Amino acid sequence: MLYTEILNDNKDFLALYKKGRYAASKYSVIYVRPNGRPFNRLGITAGKKVGNAVCRNRAKRLIRLAYRSFEVKLPVGMDIVIVARNAICGIKSQEYCGYMEKYGVSDINRMFRSFDSNKKRI
Repeated sequence: MLYTEILNDNKDFLALYKKGRYAASKYSVIYVRPNGRPFNRLGITAGKKVGNAVCRNRAKRLIRLAYRSFEVKLPVGMDIVIVARNAICGIKSQEYCGYMEKYGVSDINRMFRSFDSNKKRI
């Protein structure tokens, strides 16, 4: 991934869940928060409700593929956590990539701009 490092510290996940913005769909929930660094940090989670280990790993692979495909369209300098939902197990990779292209990227950009607008008001 070009502009991305892995987010794997539990306190970063918890801070993102608590203070970040989110966009939910039937396939995943995307949490976003600025990090003040010259790169993005990505975390992917899939809980036990998603399915067995095979389903969870497939869900994470689909999310990673879609993120890698549209990484260049995202703003730099934010933490992103994508939480897989149960419906992601029953779809093909092109369908989730299409969702990320149509909705996911625009949701992330909108949430990131809203953080910038809040910063300017203070």
